[in-house]
Amino acid sequence: MGERDEPEVIGRRVQRLRGEQGMTQRQLAEPTYTPAYISTLEAGRVRPSDAALRHIATRLGVAFDELATGRPAHLVTGLRLRLTEAQRTLATGEAEQACGQYAALLAEAESLDVAEVRAAALLGLGECALDTGELSDARGRFEQAERMLRDEPLPARVPALRGRAVSHYLAGELRYAVYLLESTLDELNRGGLHDPDALLLLYASVIGPYMDMGAHARAAQAAEFALALAPSVADPALVARMHRSVARTLLAEGRTAEADASLAKAAELYRQLQIRTELANCHWMRGYVCAQNGRLEQAEAELRQAQAMLTAGRSALYSSQVAVELADVLHRRGKSEDAAALLHGVLGELSSERGAVHAAAAHRLLGIIAEDARSNETAEEHYVRALSLLERAGAAGDLADLCRLLGDLLRRTGRVEAALDAYRTGLGHRTAPGTTTLGPAPAQPPL
Repeated sequence: MGERDEPEVIGRRVQRLRGEQGMTQRQLAEPTYTPAYISTLEAGRVRPSDAALRHIATRLGVAFDELATGRPAHLVTGLRLRLTEAQRTLATGEAEQACGQYAALLAEAESLDVAEVRAAALLGLGECALDTGELSDARGRFEQAERMLRDEPLPARVPALRGRAVSHYLAGELRYAVYLLESTLDELNRGGLHDPDALLLLYASVIGPYMDMGAHARAAQAAEFALALAPSVADPALVARMHRSVARTLLAEGRTAEADASLAKAAELYRQLQIRTELANCHWMRGYVCAQNGRLEQAEAELRQAQAMLTAGRSALYSSQVAVELADVLHRRGKSEDAAALLHGVLGELSSERGAVHAAAAHRLLGIIAEDARSNETAEEHYVRALSLLERAGAAGDLADLCRLLGDLLRRTGRVEAALDAYRTGLGHRTAPGTTTLGPAPAQPPL
């Protein structure tokens, strides 16, 4: 049963509307109900069913929602239309403009007490905050939406839960993000709540944290589930996001041609939908694929296009993350000065609470550039900063590699014992291929 007023409030409303139209209780009741039922309803002593309210609304010539809530139907419809417009604005990369639209909608929805629009506006504000890198604000919005939706079925709460998990992931809290996503997946699958949209959203979102934690086998399995669910999902934007996430796993398995194919599918869907931010992310991943495959010139072009699109959309955090990967390509192309300048320019946008993994990657690359310039002290400082960021984030695979770099530097400068400590630390963080220190994997969907 949907949102509605209490029985006594509805009863008084029915009595008033009936009186305004000069109808008797018998005329309102016929042919389905009795005058006695209408009398009991108007006295507020019975909670009418949806069917009864629809019958009465039809007899009175008013909308069902207006009879059930007292709100004129056109006001609620207007809010929903504006909500769709705000969603489109956000999808095209105009996060700041969308934020204003969602804020106005939230205020009006609160004044009219339209719960579904309030929850959707909070989710939209959370997504806007993710785009602009305001992770604490994003988390707060998603938590508010969760509280509003607490009495709804779990699939309806998944977008809020997923948003909160992503805000933790981008803040560098990988393990907690995975816990939120996995526990929600487990509850959906064990409870028989096999909603394809909800499952696909969760599986696509957990691939990134899995990869950063070195849990490649789980990332691959999540990608397989996502691909299997895609034909059941009607939302092309969701399918496109899934293809982008799956490409990262395919790349880790050395399946570059398939990764490129997934990214091409995603790019085409995003072009159709004109979703600039997600299309920029697609160029980002294509650049990453090209870089890993040694096609550095093409990688630079793709990453520069992604950065330009994200900057235009004012997606500051994502733009900074792309800049780190672009700097790596520039360094590999022999443009180390340009790479260092780019990294120093974006480090202010990244921190342990805001893009920790990419902040660590920036310091790691600055350390390598400093080593190449024989500035060992500066290199060590950057490696130590990167190590601290990665330890907080729990990015096991990157930690092992960084400890090797630091150990090699310490050994070359004659500090053998310190180098051995660094190597031991790296070995402690190393995981065998396809393993993870996470708990049991969530229950599987019935595909």
